[in-house]
Amino acid sequence: MSSFTVKDIPSQSGRIAVITGATGGIGYEAAKALAAAGASVIIASRNGQKGAEVLAEIRGTWPGTDASFEPLDLSDLSSVAACASRIAGSVPHIDLLINNAGVMAIPTRYETIDGFEMQLGANYLGHFAFDMHLMPRVLAAPSPRVVTVSSLAHRSGKIQFDDLQLQKGYTPWKAYSQSKLATLLFSLELERRARAEAWNLISNAAHPGYSLTGLQSTGPRMGREDRPALLERVAKVLAPFMSQSAADGALPTLYAATSPDASGGVMYGPDGFYELRGSPKVAKIASPALNKAIWRRLWETSEELTGVTGRSAAAA
Repeated sequence: MSSFTVKDIPSQSGRIAVITGATGGIGYEAAKALAAAGASVIIASRNGQKGAEVLAEIRGTWPGTDASFEPLDLSDLSSVAACASRIAGSVPHIDLLINNAGVMAIPTRYETIDGFEMQLGANYLGHFAFDMHLMPRVLAAPSPRVVTVSSLAHRSGKIQFDDLQLQKGYTPWKAYSQSKLATLLFSLELERRARAEAWNLISNAAHPGYSLTGLQSTGPRMGREDRPALLERVAKVLAPFMSQSAADGALPTLYAATSPDASGGVMYGPDGFYELRGSPKVAKIASPALNKAIWRRLWETSEELTGVTGRSAAAA
């Protein structure tokens, strides 16, 4: 595992991959690597112009590759449902579903169109609904995997059930850490349910360590696009010593998605100091994230908030 590179990805010929947020950063690198390995790739993201550019690059580099773009706004449940419906209507099954899109450290509290705190809504609840809508197609695949991208920030996160939308005491990192803890708990609970229901599904998680992607600017600049955010300035100073490229940061995701040795119910991340950079390995999950009662409570709360249930989705 310690020497895993894109060259170690098994052939993905005949497999269909859906990746959210693949017009940049980790998702972009994962989409390219999977296309190079022969997968049919569906990029689900907000930016249609960037989506077209990525498709042109993929098709130009690997002629004959089956790649497509679907508009998806994870902060809008109607967009989530519409995108999932289009994808479900276009493919017989989904072999790889990679929950990658995200936003980080928005300085001011914003709400999604459905009234969710933006980071929880876009990073987690939108993905929850998206996955539940697509679960029938996922379970129709011979050996599907759902990979959810979390973060080292999960270690400082707490699910604030008494104020889930952080209407009291919002801070950028409290919101981000909660959202990334939620994505990890979703991955673990999905794996638990898959084993309980004897589904042919592996659910695992990955984190990219400290990888240089658009996350360091997109979220922190919301509402202040005219000047660099503090996080950007700090990242620029620390990058040469602590960071890795987006391509390297995508390796834990790619290992989780494609390696015959990858397991469900775990998270993969870099093997270097504090898991900031390096080759993929089984990552440390903070002890509070191993509480199965919290997994189940969050899942049930997510069903109530999104109006999409795992039971109805799997049976559809």
